[in-house]
Amino acid sequence: MTPIDSLEEVSQVYESDRLLGEYLLFHYGDAKEQFPWTDGPKEALGFPSRSVLELVDTNAPVHSALDLGCAVGKSSFVLAELANRVIGIDFSESFIRAARTILKGGKLNYQYLEEGCHLKEGIVEISNPPENLTFERGDACDLRTDLESFDLVHAANLLCRLPDPKILLNRLPQLVKPGGQLLLTTPFTWLEEFTPQSNWLDQGGSDNALKNFLSPEFELEQEKNLPFLIREHRRKFQYTVALGMRWRRKGSV
Repeated sequence: MTPIDSLEEVSQVYESDRLLGEYLLFHYGDAKEQFPWTDGPKEALGFPSRSVLELVDTNAPVHSALDLGCAVGKSSFVLAELANRVIGIDFSESFIRAARTILKGGKLNYQYLEEGCHLKEGIVEISNPPENLTFERGDACDLRTDLESFDLVHAANLLCRLPDPKILLNRLPQLVKPGGQLLLTTPFTWLEEFTPQSNWLDQGGSDNALKNFLSPEFELEQEKNLPFLIREHRRKFQYTVALGMRWRRKGSV
């Protein structure tokens, strides 16, 4: 594949109606919609919720949370049940538009691919949309300078879709309060159409490179594999295993 030359080209990858339908199904579809077969990797369903709930320390108070790369927002809604205030940020305009529509009215009709040219109707319904959640479009490599620090930052499968993940990694100590949590998942799917090879975190293995990068400012508290499944159509799926980590920002609260 040809490397993408600009952030706008990256953005266009995530602006198609087909991909929007895939992600709405991935985030909000029920188990039967996502995987209509009896046998298969059911443990990989519900990833946007699991990436929060299987990593978060629920004993630590969370007043504010930031969901980076929130896509169409399911993990942000989960965080809104744990925190007093949540901001979800994604680079895709169509993803943020969908998340805002769900937040405003608690409902969104969409279509997802069944097979060939045949589409199925899907619906997202959220009862009592939270008032402590906002969504905004933003670039994880160029976040607004007035963004404060948070008790919890969640970034699921974002690093290997950034043109330079080290820019975000360098910003994380400013975004996570001392004593705060960083919930990070990544499958390390390095592709040149998203990240130039010179910026891959693969020296000595991506997991080791990431740990070396974060360890001066964060302490690793939890590490586990988190499988996920994205449906392309009813007989084609992407099965991937992300590395999930919970890090604690060093320093006094």
